[in-house]
Amino acid sequence: MSRILVVEDEAAIARALADDFRSQGYDVELATDGRTAYEKARTDAFDLVVLDVMLPGKDGFDVCRDLRRAGVRTPILMLTAKTHEAEKVLGLELGADDYVTKPYSRRELQARVKALLRRSAGELPEVCRVGDVEIDFGRGEVRREGRIVETTPLEFRVLTAFVRHQGRVLTRQVLLDEAWGRDLFVTERVVDNQVNNLRKKLEADPSQPRHLTTVPGQGYRLDG
Repeated sequence: MSRILVVEDEAAIARALADDFRSQGYDVELATDGRTAYEKARTDAFDLVVLDVMLPGKDGFDVCRDLRRAGVRTPILMLTAKTHEAEKVLGLELGADDYVTKPYSRRELQARVKALLRRSAGELPEVCRVGDVEIDFGRGEVRREGRIVETTPLEFRVLTAFVRHQGRVLTRQVLLDEAWGRDLFVTERVVDNQVNNLRKKLEADPSQPRHLTTVPGQGYRLDG
């Protein structure tokens, strides 16, 4: 049974979300403010955090950022009434895995929750080795020659997409869908920037990459 932490300060919405998730067979716990949500998510084991942005004490953006800084890799689905693209991008850059904009349909929310749970339970090795780099999914760390390489949450999601499809060419659109989400408008140039950032951290010579290579006219490929 998957465990979901629902973080919502409006009692009626929180109860509705909890009842809906429980009817689908999930184990649900509630938090009504940001500080409580942070402590619960940091110290307990959840399969997913459904996190409202507008919270008392500590907003959802701060909760998301602080959880990622603390090394918590639990998938986070943000609920927001905000419609500006920049704020959706901010949530993803801080470490959220997906978002739903209010008002949302029950079916859309259910579909996104299922997709995140499937993705987090996908076939990823505990540790993937690429050259002299180790990607430790259990600890949410990247190490090179035993030393931790600092990566942003977005870089780690892009890297996860490459590992999940290691050896296959990934188009920029596929990377956008997996790391940013299907409904967010982001230019493909942003993908190129993230790949370049990863090369600087993973490759011995970023100008002549051996592992994270470009496939002309198609996209990128990660080789071991």
